[in-house]
Amino acid sequence: MTSPVQTRGFESRDPAAIRHFLARTYDTDLRIRGGDNGYRLVHQRIDTGLFALATIAQTAHLDIDVHGIDALVICRTRTARVERATDGAVHRFGPGDVFLTTRPGLPFNVHWQPGEVELCVLDLAVLAQVATAAPARRPGQVRFTDLGPASAAHARQWRNTTRYISDVVLTNATTNAEPLVIGNAARMLAAAALTVFPNTAVTDPTTEDRRDAGTATLRRAITFMDEHADRDITAADIANAAAVSLRAVQLAFRRHLGTTPMAHLRRIRLDRAHHDLVRADPRRDTVSAIASRWGFASHSRFTARYHASYGVPPRETLHA
Repeated sequence: MTSPVQTRGFESRDPAAIRHFLARTYDTDLRIRGGDNGYRLVHQRIDTGLFALATIAQTAHLDIDVHGIDALVICRTRTARVERATDGAVHRFGPGDVFLTTRPGLPFNVHWQPGEVELCVLDLAVLAQVATAAPARRPGQVRFTDLGPASAAHARQWRNTTRYISDVVLTNATTNAEPLVIGNAARMLAAAALTVFPNTAVTDPTTEDRRDAGTATLRRAITFMDEHADRDITAADIANAAAVSLRAVQLAFRRHLGTTPMAHLRRIRLDRAHHDLVRADPRRDTVSAIASRWGFASHSRFTARYHASYGVPPRETLHA
């Protein structure tokens, strides 16, 4: 299988080429002022289709007017200082700070001092999958009410999440070729963004949700999971198949099984991985490949989960 992950690098001292590259890469109209006298920009980006992680370093004081970006862009400054302005409101960020660069679709201005930043670009469809309350009761596009994280602990959560995605998921050629792994990573980032940054996403179950959270809903959801565990399905897909809201299916799993829909799906996939390990040929198959096939990006986490469930490490099952 060809990996969906693409790594792209760009380096230039030509302001016109830099503006064209940034406008094309981030699919927006923009204007850059500054960047004369030996200006240099280095851009490294890993793109999965559902999300991208980028590191950008530049050597000038820049003013950038952005027409609007139809994605959620979250920034962590490494060494640069950044001033973001829109509708008369100005926010200033320094090295180590985490903040929302964009509110999707809205124009803004950035004054970017020399230095380096990290960006996470997240597809809005993934954000909607995680935030949607129900197909029939959609709350509309999620609106973020603050650019900064809810607390210092939330900022650390974002840094830890992106570090895990970068260091564990995207650096492993075996795992990043698997759609289940990339889909899980994208939703992990979306869930972290909705947790870290204040927003309007609906989180509390309604009276209708509580009424729908019965055993019939649970059975429909589990049947769908069993039949589609090899596909990149989301919690919203499970709710659609059960013909209830996302909150209702979450409540059903918590009420009757003491878990979440996605945790139960991971358990099904762990069982499938166990079945594949039992039948595998150790001369051709590896634990990592089988784990990745079922959406487990981290070899160490898979091994720990497998050992806890089956009493032996997965390598022992493979070579039995």
